Amino acid sequence: MTCPPRAPRRRALLGLLAAAPWPLAWAHGDEAAGPHSHAIAQAGSDVLTVVGPWEMTGLDPSRSGYMFARMEVVQTLLEVDDDGRLQPGLATGWQVSADGLQWRFTLARARRYHDGSEVTPASILACLQRAAVRPGVLQLAGITGMAVQQSELVLSLRQPFGPLPYLLTHYSTQILAPASFDAQGNVVAILGTGPFRIRSISLPQQFDVERVEAAPGRAVQRARYISVSRAETRTLLVQSGQADLAFSLDPPSIRALQGSSRAVLLSAMLPRTTLLKLNAGHPFLADVRVRRAIALCIEREGIARALLRDADLGATQLLPPSLARWHDARLPPLHTDLKQARRLLEEAGWRLGADGTRWKDGQKLELALTTFVDRPELPLIATALQEEMRQIGIAVRVSIGNSSDIPAGHRSGQLQMALAARNYGNLPDPVASLLQDFGPQGGDWGAMGWRNDEVPALLARLAAMPPGSTDSGRAERARIVAVLQEQLPVIPVVWYRQTCAVSRRLRGASIDPFERSYRIASLQWT
Repeated sequence: MTCPPRAPRRRALLGLLAAAPWPLAWAHGDEAAGPHSHAIAQAGSDVLTVVGPWEMTGLDPSRSGYMFARMEVVQTLLEVDDDGRLQPGLATGWQVSADGLQWRFTLARARRYHDGSEVTPASILACLQRAAVRPGVLQLAGITGMAVQQSELVLSLRQPFGPLPYLLTHYSTQILAPASFDAQGNVVAILGTGPFRIRSISLPQQFDVERVEAAPGRAVQRARYISVSRAETRTLLVQSGQADLAFSLDPPSIRALQGSSRAVLLSAMLPRTTLLKLNAGHPFLADVRVRRAIALCIEREGIARALLRDADLGATQLLPPSLARWHDARLPPLHTDLKQARRLLEEAGWRLGADGTRWKDGQKLELALTTFVDRPELPLIATALQEEMRQIGIAVRVSIGNSSDIPAGHRSGQLQMALAARNYGNLPDPVASLLQDFGPQGGDWGAMGWRNDEVPALLARLAAMPPGSTDSGRAERARIVAVLQEQLPVIPVVWYRQTCAVSRRLRGASIDPFERSYRIASLQWT
């Protein structure tokens, strides 16, 4: 028994979502309560105001360190340029031993923290030792020892790990002054080494910064970050002159700001993919035919065109073209085929019932899909996916919660499906991120309950290669993306283009493709 095509209804849904004001009225605490509840005072004419959807959930680098990095308060041992090439940070040079087991980093001299204390090798070592025993990227490297030898930091490894320098660009490895910590090692203040220092913090919504040393001319001297959850509120703040930089804009906001007398729009494609994370250990999703059926029912180009206003963002594979070494143009693209999707479900033993959903052994093919509102497009994409899966007989319950619900559901084993935007530029070398997602145990934002030996072995082989080699690992990368395309532990939906509104009061703005910095130090008032 087959289900008749419902293409008109699919197009009607996408049209409805495309025309709807964002976000829709989701049952999500304050999000359904109307206008944004946090009053935002008019910024002074000399204060740069940045608005985005991200709240500061604490002072620890592992929690909100990325926000203090973006506002240029803190720094890491190494930096990267727009092409992902390593650059000096608090380390001025680095080298690895012939066997790949020892790395040496030459530390910068004559640097000071924001409290005036000297940046010493011992203080850098203490921060990295702390980061190495907390959840984060350093655990990927297999570090067996850290030591300081004169002005060098020496890291010893259990086995070669080429991406190690890239881990030291991650915000969770940021360097803070000793006075930032209490006697128990908890972060109680953000005393970094960046060009801006903290003036005040009001968790979880706002913090203010100021230049450590006054810059000449019309450079920005003071700035403020404010968390504003609703995209339309961020747009109104730009239109009213209360915000100078606004990030994570949705398509209606972009349309509203096009041709604005107050702001211009900047955009750049980022190495981020909106994906459907599946619990492959769930009885319904363990069969790869079911996962492939779900992938075949998704109309990626339609979602990208209707909801993102950019059909080119339909994800034909997991890693986008912006990751040129990982994007394989020869790979057969993901596509939509409802007939094949229904056929695969039939082969897997799922028969269509009178209620329009599929049943097997007395069980209904019904799944819960979890997503969150931090990125305003996610609830709308979830609604589209719900309808598209309904058309092949899968009943989906959409739950709109917090981003923390996904890693919590992964760790508890209760998660069934989740829609999230995964940043594969979180580390400039994607090997480390992919190890987090598709290693033997899977990852919070990657595989769940998926058993595969080949991909972790290939990733381990890549990780053992020295960094910066352009040709090595080509066969391994191609095989990894092919296996992920075939097995679908996660299902790509759309890629991502960051759009930022910039006040016409400013010049010199640009988008960091790795989202490490808002680059406020280079901004000038017009």
